[in-house]
Amino acid sequence: MGVLFSGGKDSAYAAWIASKEDELRCLVTLLPKSEMSYMFHFPNLRWTALQAEAIGVPLLTEATEGVKEEELADLERALSRAKVAHSLEGIYTGALASVYQKTRVEKICDELELECISPLWGADPEVHLRRLIVDGFSVIVVSVSALGLDQSWLGRELDDTSIAELVSLGKKFKFHVGLEGGEGETFVLDAPFFAKRVKIHSAIKHWSGDSGYLEITNAMLAPKARA
Repeated sequence: MGVLFSGGKDSAYAAWIASKEDELRCLVTLLPKSEMSYMFHFPNLRWTALQAEAIGVPLLTEATEGVKEEELADLERALSRAKVAHSLEGIYTGALASVYQKTRVEKICDELELECISPLWGADPEVHLRRLIVDGFSVIVVSVSALGLDQSWLGRELDDTSIAELVSLGKKFKFHVGLEGGEGETFVLDAPFFAKRVKIHSAIKHWSGDSGYLEITNAMLAPKARA
C-alpha cells in the first residue's frame, strides 16, 4: 500500500495505520507551486523526505502548479507512477471531512484500479487530536488561516492545553477543529513508527493580514530521547 502524504498529522496517522494493517511500501507527496491549491498541503513539503527516511520507506514526489482541478492530472500521474514502481494495490489518505478531496482521490484510484482507504473519515476532530497525543505523535502547527488563530500558533505543539484552546476557538469562530477546511496545516516531528525524530534547527514565520505559515529552513533527523 501507498499513502498520499503531506507530512501533516492526518496523513502521518493514516500512514501509521497502513504500516500496522498492510505493507506500507511508499509515500506519495504532491508539491504544489501555489499555496492556493485546493487539494494539497503547501508548507514545508521538502521535509517529507526526512519523515520518509525516519519511517524507512521510499518517497515519490510529483510537482504540480496547484491549479484547481488541473492538479488532479498531476495526482493521477503520481499515483500511476507509484503503482508501477512499488506494485501498489491501494492508497491510504488522511481525509477527515473534505468531501472535495476525498471524492477526487477516490475517482482517480478507481480509474487506476487502486483501492482507496481513508481510515480517519468522519472521525470526531477533537477525539482524533487527543488520540494523536495518546499514541505518541509530536505535531506542530505550521500554518493558520482562520479567524481566531493568530501567529502565536505558528510552531506551537499540539498537547492537551493547545487542543483544549483550539476546540474552544473552533466553537467560537466556527472553524473545523481538525483544521480540515484549510484553516491550518501541521507537521509531524515524531511518531511511533519513526526510527528517529525530526529536529528543527531554524524556522521563519511569514505573516500577512490574518494568515501565515512557519517555514522550516533547517532540520535534520536526531535520535529519540530515551524514556
